[in-house]
Amino acid sequence: MGKTTDAVQFSQLVDMFSPAAVLEEVKNIFINSYPVGRFETFRKVFADFMRLYDGKYPGFHACNTHYHDKMHSTDALLAMARLIDGHNSAHKKIPVRLAKLGLIAAIFHDAGFIKSVHDLKGTGAKYTLTHVDRSIHFVKVYFRKNGFTAKEARAVANMILCTEMSLPVEKIRFSGPGERKVGLMLGAADLLGQMASRCYLERLLVLYREFREAHIKGYSSELELLHKTLGFSKYIDNRLAVTLEGVDKNVRVHFRKRYRINKDFYRESMEKQLAYLKDTVLTNPDKYRAYLRRTK
Repeated sequence: MGKTTDAVQFSQLVDMFSPAAVLEEVKNIFINSYPVGRFETFRKVFADFMRLYDGKYPGFHACNTHYHDKMHSTDALLAMARLIDGHNSAHKKIPVRLAKLGLIAAIFHDAGFIKSVHDLKGTGAKYTLTHVDRSIHFVKVYFRKNGFTAKEARAVANMILCTEMSLPVEKIRFSGPGERKVGLMLGAADLLGQMASRCYLERLLVLYREFREAHIKGYSSELELLHKTLGFSKYIDNRLAVTLEGVDKNVRVHFRKRYRINKDFYRESMEKQLAYLKDTVLTNPDKYRAYLRRTK
């Protein structure tokens, strides 16, 4: 159960630098709602995810993007598990099939950044503008090779589309309201996982390098990206509340149930990060890097 006082720090709940620790926590959350035996499918998928990002999966290089990396995916995965758990505690339980597909969608939602073995130029960051379609292609091939149905592949594809912020949700052809709800959760988990990360601000410097390789316009320097992050956060608040229909509120239910703490750790962490960015980092533009040294 862990600590149960308000003094507990978000980063103390799970070692986010350990994929094994994240997987164990996801399993513990999953079995609150579903039979433990139903988790084995995802455990096998997670092993393939590790092989993919470590360069041990046939046909692919290791991940060489340092913002959209293994930890970014496991951050999103744990946020997804928490959202599902919170929903199940407050509403009608999501069917186990959709819950498992949601976890798979979370762990593979950025697989499109991984380069094939035939791609020898640059890093996967060059696929920033096309990575969602590439992720969906990877999932469809992976599902076909591993005994999943075409319907399941379409469901995961629709969920991954919810992480594409330029695509209106109403244009995604969900097969039903349950699939749509899980898709909205993935859209929220992708944002919560990265923006509440203990190292989010430091990782923005890496994101700037990825944007440069992808020729993303609008950011002439690291400092400009940091400045624009404040405005971006307001856009994200609206996306979470309106476009994604407030599904992020389910995490508070999860934390209240699991740790007996009535707190949204994700929102609290995001607010602290932005306050530090505004009041400390950006008030020292000549030496902003000196204030961004946290790696763990």
